[in-house]
Amino acid sequence: MPGPLVAFVRIVDEVNRRVGRFAIYLFYVLAAILLWATISRVLLHQPVNWAIEMSQFILSAYYLLGGAYSMQLDAHVRMDLIYGALSPRRRAITDAITILFVIFYLVVLFAGGLSATNYAIVYHQKNYSSWAPLLWPVKVAMTIGIFLMLLQTIATFIKDVAAARGKPIA
Repeated sequence: MPGPLVAFVRIVDEVNRRVGRFAIYLFYVLAAILLWATISRVLLHQPVNWAIEMSQFILSAYYLLGGAYSMQLDAHVRMDLIYGALSPRRRAITDAITILFVIFYLVVLFAGGLSATNYAIVYHQKNYSSWAPLLWPVKVAMTIGIFLMLLQTIATFIKDVAAARGKPIA
Protein backbone atom coordinates (compact mmCIF):
# COMPACT_ATOMS: atom_id res chain seq x y z
CA MET A 1 0.00 0.00 0.00
CA PRO A 2 1.21 3.54 -0.68
CA GLY A 3 2.77 5.34 2.27
CA PRO A 4 0.08 8.05 2.60
CA LEU A 5 -2.66 5.40 2.89
CA VAL A 6 -0.73 3.54 5.57
CA ALA A 7 -0.16 6.84 7.40
CA PHE A 8 -3.89 7.63 7.13
CA VAL A 9 -4.80 4.24 8.58
CA ARG A 10 -2.35 4.63 11.47
CA ILE A 11 -3.49 8.18 12.28
CA VAL A 12 -7.19 7.26 12.18
CA ASP A 13 -6.55 4.17 14.31
CA GLU A 14 -4.67 6.22 16.90
CA VAL A 15 -7.27 9.02 17.03
CA ASN A 16 -10.13 6.55 17.38
CA ARG A 17 -8.23 4.56 19.99
CA ARG A 18 -7.81 7.70 22.10
CA VAL A 19 -11.39 8.89 21.60
CA GLY A 20 -12.67 5.39 22.33
CA ARG A 21 -10.63 5.17 25.53
CA PHE A 22 -12.07 8.56 26.54
CA ALA A 23 -15.59 7.37 25.75
CA ILE A 24 -15.15 4.45 28.14
CA TYR A 25 -14.98 6.95 31.02
CA LEU A 26 -18.30 8.48 30.00
CA PHE A 27 -19.88 5.34 31.41
CA TYR A 28 -18.66 6.37 34.87
CA VAL A 29 -20.17 9.81 34.38
CA LEU A 30 -23.43 8.11 33.42
CA ALA A 31 -23.31 5.94 36.54
CA ALA A 32 -22.64 8.98 38.74
CA ILE A 33 -25.61 10.85 37.25
CA LEU A 34 -27.95 7.92 37.76
CA LEU A 35 -26.63 7.32 41.29
CA TRP A 36 -27.20 10.98 42.17
CA ALA A 37 -30.70 10.84 40.71
CA THR A 38 -31.48 7.78 42.82
CA ILE A 39 -30.04 9.25 46.02
CA SER A 40 -31.85 12.52 45.41
CA ARG A 41 -35.18 10.80 44.80
CA VAL A 42 -35.03 8.11 47.50
CA LEU A 43 -33.09 9.69 50.36
CA LEU A 44 -33.63 13.42 49.84
CA HIS A 45 -37.16 13.09 48.41
CA GLN A 46 -36.30 15.66 45.75
CA PRO A 47 -36.25 14.19 42.24
CA VAL A 48 -34.03 15.89 39.69
CA ASN A 49 -35.71 16.56 36.36
CA TRP A 50 -32.47 16.70 34.38
CA ALA A 51 -31.02 13.28 35.25
CA ILE A 52 -32.85 11.12 32.71
CA GLU A 53 -32.19 13.43 29.78
CA MET A 54 -28.58 13.97 30.78
CA SER A 55 -28.05 10.24 31.10
CA GLN A 56 -29.54 9.78 27.62
CA PHE A 57 -27.15 12.41 26.23
CA ILE A 58 -24.14 10.84 27.96
CA LEU A 59 -25.13 7.36 26.75
CA SER A 60 -25.53 8.68 23.20
CA ALA A 61 -22.07 10.25 23.33
CA TYR A 62 -20.72 7.00 24.82
CA TYR A 63 -21.81 4.76 22.00
CA LEU A 64 -21.36 7.27 19.18
CA LEU A 65 -17.83 8.23 20.19
CA GLY A 66 -16.95 4.62 21.05
CA GLY A 67 -18.36 3.09 17.85
CA ALA A 68 -15.25 3.68 15.76
CA TYR A 69 -13.05 2.18 18.48
CA SER A 70 -15.36 -0.82 18.62
CA MET A 71 -15.01 -1.23 14.87
CA GLN A 72 -11.25 -0.92 15.14
CA LEU A 73 -11.21 -3.75 17.70
CA ASP A 74 -13.51 -5.82 15.45
CA ALA A 75 -15.98 -6.01 18.33
CA HIS A 76 -19.13 -5.48 16.27
CA VAL A 77 -21.65 -8.28 15.97
CA ARG A 78 -21.30 -10.33 12.80
CA MET A 79 -23.19 -13.33 11.43
CA ASP A 80 -20.54 -16.01 11.03
CA LEU A 81 -22.60 -18.69 9.30
CA ILE A 82 -20.73 -18.41 6.01
CA TYR A 83 -18.17 -15.74 6.85
CA GLY A 84 -16.44 -17.89 9.48
CA ALA A 85 -15.72 -20.63 6.95
CA LEU A 86 -13.96 -18.28 4.52
CA SER A 87 -10.20 -17.94 4.27
CA PRO A 88 -8.68 -14.70 5.63
CA ARG A 89 -8.17 -13.43 2.07
CA ARG A 90 -11.80 -14.12 1.08
CA ARG A 91 -12.99 -12.49 4.29
CA ALA A 92 -10.97 -9.39 3.39
CA ILE A 93 -12.49 -9.35 -0.11
CA THR A 94 -16.00 -9.78 1.31
CA ASP A 95 -15.39 -7.04 3.88
CA ALA A 96 -13.96 -4.68 1.24
CA ILE A 97 -17.08 -5.08 -0.88
CA THR A 98 -19.68 -4.89 1.88
CA ILE A 99 -18.02 -2.00 3.70
CA LEU A 100 -18.71 0.22 0.68
CA PHE A 101 -22.40 0.11 1.66
CA VAL A 102 -21.49 1.14 5.20
CA ILE A 103 -19.41 4.04 3.85
CA PHE A 104 -22.35 5.23 1.73
CA TYR A 105 -24.68 4.99 4.73
CA LEU A 106 -22.26 6.90 6.97
CA VAL A 107 -21.79 9.66 4.37
CA VAL A 108 -25.56 10.17 4.24
CA LEU A 109 -25.78 9.99 8.04
CA PHE A 110 -22.92 12.49 8.40
CA ALA A 111 -24.62 14.93 6.01
CA GLY A 112 -27.80 14.67 8.08
CA GLY A 113 -25.79 15.13 11.28
CA LEU A 114 -24.17 18.29 9.93
CA SER A 115 -27.56 19.67 8.95
CA ALA A 116 -29.13 18.82 12.31
CA THR A 117 -26.17 20.27 14.22
CA ASN A 118 -26.23 23.46 12.17
CA TYR A 119 -29.97 23.84 12.80
CA ALA A 120 -29.53 23.27 16.54
CA ILE A 121 -26.78 25.90 16.75
CA VAL A 122 -28.41 28.55 14.54
CA TYR A 123 -31.88 28.29 16.09
CA HIS A 124 -30.79 27.50 19.68
CA GLN A 125 -32.85 24.31 19.56
CA LYS A 126 -34.00 23.02 22.94
CA ASN A 127 -35.52 19.74 23.95
CA TYR A 128 -39.25 19.78 24.75
CA SER A 129 -39.13 19.00 28.46
CA SER A 130 -39.28 20.80 31.78
CA TRP A 131 -35.49 20.99 31.86
CA ALA A 132 -35.31 22.19 28.21
CA PRO A 133 -31.59 21.67 27.56
CA LEU A 134 -29.92 22.99 24.45
CA LEU A 135 -29.49 20.18 21.93
CA TRP A 136 -26.40 21.38 20.09
CA PRO A 137 -23.87 19.70 22.45
CA VAL A 138 -25.31 16.23 21.92
CA LYS A 139 -25.70 16.88 18.19
CA VAL A 140 -22.06 17.97 17.94
CA ALA A 141 -21.00 14.78 19.75
CA MET A 142 -23.24 12.78 17.41
CA THR A 143 -21.75 14.36 14.29
CA ILE A 144 -18.17 13.91 15.53
CA GLY A 145 -18.91 10.27 16.36
CA ILE A 146 -20.37 9.64 12.92
CA PHE A 147 -17.39 11.35 11.28
CA LEU A 148 -14.91 9.26 13.29
CA MET A 149 -16.86 6.13 12.37
CA LEU A 150 -16.70 7.15 8.71
CA LEU A 151 -12.93 7.66 8.93
CA GLN A 152 -12.51 4.30 10.70
CA THR A 153 -14.64 2.60 8.06
CA ILE A 154 -12.46 4.06 5.30
CA ALA A 155 -9.34 2.94 7.19
CA THR A 156 -10.84 -0.54 7.58
CA PHE A 157 -11.59 -0.60 3.85
CA ILE A 158 -7.94 0.22 3.13
CA LYS A 159 -6.84 -2.54 5.53
CA ASP A 160 -9.21 -5.01 3.84
CA VAL A 161 -7.91 -4.15 0.37
CA ALA A 162 -4.34 -4.56 1.59
CA ALA A 163 -5.20 -7.93 3.19
CA ALA A 164 -6.97 -9.06 0.01
CA ARG A 165 -3.81 -8.24 -1.93
CA GLY A 166 -1.79 -10.35 0.50
CA LYS A 167 0.01 -7.39 2.11
CA PRO A 168 -1.86 -6.63 5.34
CA ILE A 169 -1.30 -3.37 7.20
CA ALA A 170 -0.30 -4.17 10.79
